[in-house]
Order: sequence, then C-alpha cells, then structure tokens
Amino acid sequence: MFTSSNGPFLYRVLAAPDAATGGKHIAVFESADTAKGNLQAQAQDAGAGVSVFIDKVVPEGVFLEVYSPAGRKGESDSGALAALRHLQERGDVADLASVWMDGQEFAAQLCGGEWLLKQGQAQASVLALDPAQATAVVGLRAADVRPNTPLVRSATLNADGSLGRANLLLAVTDHAALDRAQPQPEAIAGLNRDTDTLGLIVYTVPGRLREDTDFRYFAPLKNITEDNASSNTFATLVAGLSVLGLLSAKEPVFRASQGYAQGKPSRLTAQATLYAGGANDLWVGGQAQKVNG
Repeated sequence: MFTSSNGPFLYRVLAAPDAATGGKHIAVFESADTAKGNLQAQAQDAGAGVSVFIDKVVPEGVFLEVYSPAGRKGESDSGALAALRHLQERGDVADLASVWMDGQEFAAQLCGGEWLLKQGQAQASVLALDPAQATAVVGLRAADVRPNTPLVRSATLNADGSLGRANLLLAVTDHAALDRAQPQPEAIAGLNRDTDTLGLIVYTVPGRLREDTDFRYFAPLKNITEDNASSNTFATLVAGLSVLGLLSAKEPVFRASQGYAQGKPSRLTAQATLYAGGANDLWVGGQAQKVNG
C-alpha cells in the first residue's frame, strides 16, 4: 500500500548531463490532501515552476494533480516524469504504467533508466515558403539558413486522428547561428498565424554534443517567450527531421539538446518509428534527478 510523507521532494527534470543548471524544476508531493493546505498555496511555497500532487497510486499507475504557482495547470509532461521517477525510487510503479492528469490517461515506459511518455504520432510536410523569409523573426540573416533545407510544418495527432499542436521548423547552419537568434515575439506570432502553427522551432543538426539535434522553441501565441525543455515540441521536431531525411531510420532512439542559449541546458530523449511522412509510436522524456530528500 502506498503511504505518503507529503514532501515536497524537488526534482530537476530533462537537465543536460553534468549541468549545474537547466531542465525543469518540479516539486513532488506524496499527497493531494487539502487538510495540509490549499494545493495552490502549497505549490506557491514549493519553490518550483510546477508542483505535482500524487492523488492516488493504483497497480496500473498514478493519478496526479498538477499546479503552477499561478494556479491549477491540468497536465505537465515534466511533472509526470518527476512523479514517475519518485515512485520508481520507492518501488511503487511498474516499468510500464499509466499517468492520469486532468481526466486524461498518458502511457509511460521506463527505457534505459529514463521515463518516456507516449506522444503518439506526428506528421510533417514541407512548405513552399522561402526559409530566408523566416529568419528576420529571430533576428538572423538569410545566410544563417541551412542550405537546401526547406521550412517544415509538423504536428502531433490527436486521439481521433485530427492534427493537434503544430509547429514551424526552421533549420540554421550551426550552433553559433542558433545561439545568436533573438526572438521577435510579435513577428513570430504573425508568422505562426500565416502558417497555421502555434510555435517556431529553430534547430541545427547535428546536436551540440552527441545529440542528433539542438533546438530552441518560441511560442508567443501560447505566451511562451522561449521554452528550455519541451517534450511535445521535440516530438514534432523528430517528425520534421524524418521528412527531411535528417535522422537515421535504423536507430529507434534520438536525442536533442535545448536551452543552451538561455543558460538552462537540457537534454531530451525520443523513441520512434520513422516513416516518409513523419514518425509513429513516439515516446519522449529524459532524466529526472532528485535534488533534496
């Protein structure tokens, strides 16, 4: 039987190996008992960007309540990864499990010491728009565009098969160009509206260290100036790289670096089956390390 000591237990999720900073900071509470205080008030006191409260543990997985300091958040991939890691250390979760957040069920698996959440399928297509026209929205020049690499629109699929969150993908020449990018939120928002996307991924291949790619993510339409560790975004990037032939279909596991330009280095892992139009059976996650308790 699962017994709680409440916490919070602080985790750093999706941080790059050996990095002193980076990733996402998550507080894990072993109880959603409001007798110990309003959940939002506890989240405000936790000192983390996201707090997850373990509401119930069952043989199939875990039910979570997710809050930010501003209020109820509904769901959080990073929060789920932290909670799964916490329960794994306690011996309270199987290697294949479900996570329930905000009334939705998310499949999870432990792979190579990292928890991954199922993102499903993502489809991508090449756009006719000249990539050089997109560089200005991030303060770059046409010469910074990766040669012979078109803009791509990529989206995950909803459970009913309809297209979900879509991102625009812009390839640049190298890490120096990636780090030089200066987002212009209003211009990015306009480009997203014109291309029916919600965010802009600026990326380079190969990655900064041994990763397959390095990217930055801007989404002013979602009130995100820049995200330093974004798992669903990486899922759409994997599909786009598959369409462009920039990933090896022989390898089922792919890694990305993110957040270096912000001084918040992160690393994400994806598992997928690639095909000409995107990626199937997508799972995304990474490391979760306890920093207290």
